[in-house]
Amino acid sequence: MFKDIKAKDFLTIPNLLSMLRIILIVPFVYFFLQKNYVLAAVMLIISGLSDACDGFVARRFNQVTQLGKMLDPIADKLTLIAIMVCITIFTPIVLPVMIVLILKDVVMLIGGSRLLKTGINPPAAKWYGKAGTFVFYVVVGLIVFLKAAFNYENPILSVVLLSITCAIMIFALIKYFMVYLSLLKNADKKSEVKE
Repeated sequence: MFKDIKAKDFLTIPNLLSMLRIILIVPFVYFFLQKNYVLAAVMLIISGLSDACDGFVARRFNQVTQLGKMLDPIADKLTLIAIMVCITIFTPIVLPVMIVLILKDVVMLIGGSRLLKTGINPPAAKWYGKAGTFVFYVVVGLIVFLKAAFNYENPILSVVLLSITCAIMIFALIKYFMVYLSLLKNADKKSEVKE
């Protein structure tokens, strides 16, 4: 897979947007830990908008690359991990939900690694994966906004909102698992035909 990556791929708009999302993690964490929730939210909004745009631009202008297929989920996972750590520090009661989300991402990472080892390129992010990421951004943004703007903190509301997000992400995991099994099955059929 890595041999298919070209130097010019780094300069495509979708890949630059994915790299921007990775870079934005640093100021987001800094502002969040400094309790500057407004600027932290701004970093999240910019990150979320670039996440929504990169896939559209890639497809619309035929800029889908192997590098992009790797960078997009990496940017998603790193951003989500940073948000999860910050929000757990912010509202410790959500820790169990965060553990479920982390386990989901670990399972997906293991599945992607398995596909790469068998010579299969992991598929690009699907709509349900993007939906889970979008809902996560909205929910976290809402929790942070309520705390920052109104000093309103409701652990029950946080748990409910994050549980809904968790359910959407588990749905996405199940859908990705079905794609994973389909890819492995097709690979087995091709190897049987060659034999």
